[in-house]
Amino acid sequence: MDHEKPAACVLDASTYVGFWILKGLLNRGYTVNAAIQMKGSETDIVKKIKEMERVEERLSVFSVDILDYHSILVALKGCSALFCCLDCPDGYDDLIVDLEVRGAINVVEACAQTDSMQKIVFTSSLTAAIWRENICSQTDVDERFWSDQDFCRKMKLWYALAKTLSEQAAWALAMDRMLNMVSVNAGLVVGPAVAQQNPCSTMSYLKGAAEMFENGVLAVVDVKFLADVHIRAFEDSSTIGRYFCFNQIVHTEEEAVKLVETLSPLLSSQPKYECQGSEAYAERLRTKKLNKLVEGTA
Repeated sequence: MDHEKPAACVLDASTYVGFWILKGLLNRGYTVNAAIQMKGSETDIVKKIKEMERVEERLSVFSVDILDYHSILVALKGCSALFCCLDCPDGYDDLIVDLEVRGAINVVEACAQTDSMQKIVFTSSLTAAIWRENICSQTDVDERFWSDQDFCRKMKLWYALAKTLSEQAAWALAMDRMLNMVSVNAGLVVGPAVAQQNPCSTMSYLKGAAEMFENGVLAVVDVKFLADVHIRAFEDSSTIGRYFCFNQIVHTEEEAVKLVETLSPLLSSQPKYECQGSEAYAERLRTKKLNKLVEGTA
């Protein structure tokens, strides 16, 4: 066991991505504060985390309310890193958008008041970058892009709007408080039991899937790879700004069918992408920054 590893907090550790980041940190020898938002009955992930706490001396579990600033401070005490993975397990609407933005602000402000904090790794989404009126007008889409808020509201893309506004709020406050922060903009997350453990967020991400597919911006990322990228982003002192993170762009009909099968039973049949034959759409997403990070820390 490496006792030199700094302590890290994962908030919310009960989200699908948060849980895999938690596992990755423990496997690397970190001491971890698992901050969990308790909502209703315990999920399978919450039960697993509590079981892990009983046998893992480097894991402590904290109950937090992202609207209660002081509960966040308690969970962050003594931590050098925060992995912020906010997500709504029940899906997204216009009210949830506001809740997630307020939560992001509270979390970043709490980091600013934590003397030991070295870096925030903020989990965001590719949907915070890809949506605009003329989605097909850009040849390349990279970390410089942001989704258009008005377009997201008009199309009721609440998940995309929540991720856009919460990430922008986090960046604004982090810069104002001179905090070291990076964001990881994930594609559609896939992995073990994702359909059972992350159904609402998965379906929220996929709103507008046909348009994403046809415009070369429907991308998927394996949750284990995503968790690894988060930890690398903390450990590599040269990381800066936003990082698009995905393993594959889904741009052929065959790949779309495979994705449906992967997410069964959430998607019971092939989406109507209006493809003809084996037509392939252009890939528009670029990940030069991610490639540099992964290759540099391999």
